[in-house]
Formats: sequence, C-alpha cells, structure tokens
Amino acid sequence: MFAKVNGMGLYGMNAFPVTAEISTTPGNVPAFEIVGLADASVQESRMRIRSALKNSEIGTKPFNTVVNLAPASVRKTGSLYDLTILTAVLASYDLIKINIDDCAFFGEVSLGGDVNPVHGALTLTIAAREHGIKKIFLPAANAKEAAVTEGMAVYGVNNIRELANHLMNLKTIEPHETYVPAADDFREALDFADVKGQENVKNALEVAAAGFHNILIIGTPGTGKSMLSKRLPSILPQMSFGESLETTQIHSVAGILDAKNPLVTTRPFRNVSHTASAIGLIGGGSIPMPGEISLAHNGVLFLDELPEFDRKTLETLRQPLENGEIHITRAGGKANYPCKIMLVAAMNPCPCGNYGHPTKRCSCNERQVTNYLGKISQPVLDRIDIQIEAAPVSYTEISDKAKGEPSAAVLKRVEAAREIQTRRYSGTAIKSNADIPAGMLREICALTPDATQTLKNAFDKLGLSARAYDRILKVARTIADLAASETIEKRHIARAVQYRSLDKKYWVKAN
Repeated sequence: MFAKVNGMGLYGMNAFPVTAEISTTPGNVPAFEIVGLADASVQESRMRIRSALKNSEIGTKPFNTVVNLAPASVRKTGSLYDLTILTAVLASYDLIKINIDDCAFFGEVSLGGDVNPVHGALTLTIAAREHGIKKIFLPAANAKEAAVTEGMAVYGVNNIRELANHLMNLKTIEPHETYVPAADDFREALDFADVKGQENVKNALEVAAAGFHNILIIGTPGTGKSMLSKRLPSILPQMSFGESLETTQIHSVAGILDAKNPLVTTRPFRNVSHTASAIGLIGGGSIPMPGEISLAHNGVLFLDELPEFDRKTLETLRQPLENGEIHITRAGGKANYPCKIMLVAAMNPCPCGNYGHPTKRCSCNERQVTNYLGKISQPVLDRIDIQIEAAPVSYTEISDKAKGEPSAAVLKRVEAAREIQTRRYSGTAIKSNADIPAGMLREICALTPDATQTLKNAFDKLGLSARAYDRILKVARTIADLAASETIEKRHIARAVQYRSLDKKYWVKAN
C-alpha cells in the first residue's frame, strides 16, 4: 500500500515542508527502511516507532516498509520526523478514517508511545501555515506555543494511542485554544530612580533607548556602569506582537521557552560573560544553533568588561552589528538567524581601572593601557553609536537622600520619540533611527545650516570615518526626535558628536 503524510522539517530557523511517502508490501522477513537524506537520529526513529506501536497496543504488521522523506535532496536531521513517519505507518495500515490532506504532523515519539516536545514548534507552525496547512498535530507540550499562530488549528498530542483514536475517528482531540498572552505591564524592578548622579550617562542611555543605538560606557570601577546598564530594560518600549513572534521563534529553536508563558513579550536582556566563545556569542555547531546575539534579537546584548573578551570573538560582531543578521554555513546547509540588537557594553579604561581617575593613581604603564584598549578595534568602535564616560560620583551626590528621576518618566519620553519614528517609517521595514539606510540619510536627517557646519568641523577635526559620520547623523536624528524637532539643529549635532569623542581620547594610540 502507498500513502503520503505531511510533515515539516527544520534546519536552524529555516522551516520547510516534508512529505513522508510510505510503501508497504507483505514480506516473510519484515524490513523498515527510511530514505531521503535522513541522518542517524532520523534513522533511529524506526526503533522508536516499532516500540511505541507495540507498547500502545497498536502493533506492527509483517510488511516490508520503505519511507521516503521528500524532498529527498534536502538533509533531514533530528527527531521531529517521528510523528510524521508514524502517521504514515498508520495510513499504510489503513487505520486513518478522516481526511488529513490539510494536516501536518511533527514530534518525537518515545519507546512507550508518548509524544515528546521538540524545538522550533512556532517556526514550524508558521511555515506550515504559509504552505497551505490548516491543521497541525504536534506534542502537547508545544501546543500553547504553536497556538499563537493565527489561522491554524493546533492539536496537542500526548501519546500515539490518543492520535490513533483521533485518526480512526474514535475519540476526537480538541484543538488548543488560541493563545493570547495577557497584557504585560511588568517593568524591570531595577529603576533609574535608585541611581545617584551620572546624569550624563542616564541621558545617553535615554537617547540609546529612543533610537535603539549601540552604546559603550567607560569608567573606573565603582562608577555604576553595570548598575546603569542593567536598568536599561526599564526604559525600553514594549515589544510589538510581530517582534514577539520573531524573538519567540529564536528562543523556541534554542529550546529556552517558558512552557507556561511561551510567547516572549518583554525585550530580551542577555548578559554575556567575557568567557563566551565566538560560537556562544554568534551561534554555530554542527547543526547551527542561535548564539547570544540572536537570542537578544529585538532586545539588549550586554557585554560587561568588554576588553576582557577575546579580540577575535569581538571581531565576529562586526558583520552582525552592521547587517542585523547571522549567516552560518555548514556541510548540511545554511542557517540564518536575525540579530537586530541594541549592544550595550561597559569597560574600565585600563587593566587596573584607574586610568584618568581624578584622585586614584593608575598602576599601569603606557604599553599595558595601549594593549588593553587595543583589544577593541576601530571597526568595532565605529559600530557603537554612543560612547559615554561614567565619572566618579561625588560624596554630595551619593549622600543625597532625594530619589532620581524614575524610569517611568524617562520611558514616556522614549515612547514619544519612538512614536515619531513609527509614523516616519510607516510602510517600510525600518523600525528605529538606528536602522536608517545610507540612501535615506540625506532625506530623513535634514540639517540646519549651522548644524551642517558643525558636523563638517567635527568631521575634519576628529578625522571621522564615513561609518562614524552616518552614525552621528542617526544619533542626532534621535536627539531631535526626543526634542520633538523636525529638523536637526546645531545643538543636536553637537551632542551627537560629543557621544563619538571618547575613541579619540582613549584609542588614539591603541589602534
């Protein structure tokens, strides 16, 4: 007997339709073969399926069985094909009594017949809908995650006995209710009101949040660099539903979703240790998995003690920061992961941390300082829009009992600036000022004559690169948006240029 069952395949975040074609013929020595570029984990599904059928009291038949996973030219990896193949086996036994032409099946089957969760369920479900599938059968543990997909009936399967009863029209599995996350008014408990002094850094972080700009904070130990950075999520606007879906898909592929709340509704804040490898940061592996930069998509990637990272590891950030996407090529195929992130980095100015301190003596010699700063190359610095110095806090500031401006007040200004950008970029793929393409800079970043002259003077005096010039314009556009100014004025340019001056102070000899 011949039958076909729809399934889905996944490589990285690239989901694609797979059809399990099965042919069975009577035979004295039953055989079970799987073809179609199936790797070892797919081949092992034969044993899982045989055992699951026996232990679920469905049993097997003495057939010679050949399963082809089409398209045969695309490599198949992982255990998500178990449920597709098992359903094809049931079809070959003539047990399916309902129409499954518009259905797709995927999930891992245990020896006892349970259906175990798999990674990437949301990505698989969205891709299935795009290929005309109306109903999806998947592990019950993945059902809530997949049920966020509009226009798809999602059936969570606990075990194959339950699936068989549904397919034989004996006992129906009810589709999972559409998952709509509750309105999440939660804000990060850490608040800017708790920070003493550092108004210049707070202002820089406000600009960064309003335009989704990368930012580097330099300062001696104890100035509050990490404390300020960790409060940044409290002034970031809420994610849109589209952003939530994008981020959730990445977290689903990585297998780090919360089963109770499977839709990511708050912007990620990934605090990465300086011991992270290039693969841990960027992603990779024999079957490419997302790295920290992709897990931070639509949120913040925080790199503390930036010069302590391996220089080669930092250099891998250059292309992703520029393009907002990671391309990982392996023998089995190519995986693409989005990584539109806000990079927030913090660092000391030298190994001992006291270089430039007004009262403490730096114990490093010039070579040590140069080598330390030299771990961060000029091309990496050019991709950081804002560079700000955190000065030591005075006794008067730190002993002041008055609370600072709360995050909620800053957030209102950030959201107002973002609303301006949303209207400006309506109908385009641009989400924030940080995304403005070079071809649109002249149109969007209109300067007054005084602002033009100020930028020209800064460009000549500081020896800025073309990339730095573009980023100054983008930051100035955000500063103008915060001031509700349609044109970029001299004061906006002057402040944006000020945010680009620290590399000339610290890195003039290092690079």
